Amino acid sequence: MRTPIIAGNWKMNKTVAETLELVREIKQLLGEAPENVEVVLCPPFTSLWVAKNALGRSKFSLGAQNLHHEPKGAFTGEVSPVMLAELATYVIIGHSERRQYFGETDESVNRKVKAALAHGLKPIVCVGERLEEYEAGKTNEVVGRQARGGLAGLTPEQMANVVIAYEPVWAIGTGKAATGAGANAVVKQAIRGPLAEMFGEATAQATRVQYGGSVTPANIAEFMAQPDLDGALVGGASLKAADFVEIVRQTAKVKA
Repeated sequence: MRTPIIAGNWKMNKTVAETLELVREIKQLLGEAPENVEVVLCPPFTSLWVAKNALGRSKFSLGAQNLHHEPKGAFTGEVSPVMLAELATYVIIGHSERRQYFGETDESVNRKVKAALAHGLKPIVCVGERLEEYEAGKTNEVVGRQARGGLAGLTPEQMANVVIAYEPVWAIGTGKAATGAGANAVVKQAIRGPLAEMFGEATAQATRVQYGGSVTPANIAEFMAQPDLDGALVGGASLKAADFVEIVRQTAKVKA
C-alpha cells in the first residue's frame, strides 16, 4: 500500500509571522496528522526554521520549494541541500514555475534530484504538460520525457525516497483542474510506464504519485478515488487552513 501524501506548496507567500499563524491554525483544526496520510508543509525558505519550531514533535513534515545542486560555493542567493537537510524532509524540484520563469530543464532537475538524495532529502519531482502540448495531444510524450530525464541515473533503492507530482501546467492556478480519470490515465501511462522500464514493475507500483493543479476541497475526493493517485501537491488552497485541512481529511477518508 502506498501512503497518500498531501503537500502544501505555499510558493512565495507568508511572512514569518504569517507562517506562525497558519501553522498554528492548521494544527488546531486538524489536530494530529491522520495515521493513513502524510502531511507536508512547504513554506518559503525564510519561514522553514519558524515552521519547524511551530510544528514541534507533531507528525507533520516540512518541505522546501527548491535547492541548488551544489553543497556549497559562490552561488549568491542560492540554498544548498546541506542547509536544507537541517530543516526539511522533502524538497519540491522542477515545479512548472521553476521551469517557466527560471529556465530549469530536465537536466538541471536531474542534478537537483541527485543532490537532494545524496544529502538525505526526499524529492517531490514535478512533471506536467503546457496547454499547447495538451491541446496537441502530446501529454504522454512530454510527461514521459520529463519523468525519464528527471530520474535518469537513479537506482530502485533511491526511488523509494522519491515522490512524483503530476501537475498539468494548464491547470495550475487557473481553476481548470484535470478530471480524476484523465489524471489517472496520464500517471498510469506516462509516469508508471517509464518507471517500470527504468526501475522495474515493483518500483513503478511502489512510487507515490501526487496530482497537482487547482486542487480544492470540492474536487480532492474525485482525484483520491483514482487507483494511481497517491495524494496531492496543493497550491492556493494550502494557504487557507480550513481548505487544506479539509483536503487532508477527505484524503484520509477516501484512502482508508
